Amino acid sequence: MPNKTMKCSIAGCPGEYEERQIVHTVSQRGQIIVIDHVPAEVCSVCGDVLLKPETVRRIEELLRAPTQPAGTVPLYEYA
Repeated sequence: MPNKTMKCSIAGCPGEYEERQIVHTVSQRGQIIVIDHVPAEVCSVCGDVLLKPETVRRIEELLRAPTQPAGTVPLYEYA
């Protein structure tokens, strides 16, 4: 089945969404959680990001699971 492209949903943007892997951040209970290699549709012009429902469900599962992160990242505050 050929991959269909979808026009960007942002008014006035001429871009189209393309499949990419992104870094997704979530704030949960006062903690910043970073999830790498998340499949997403990203606009080639403005960068708008769409996540499929099954991707959102998988992220929610990851956040509920009592597992240790694969690594840690430095966190800086912009003040």
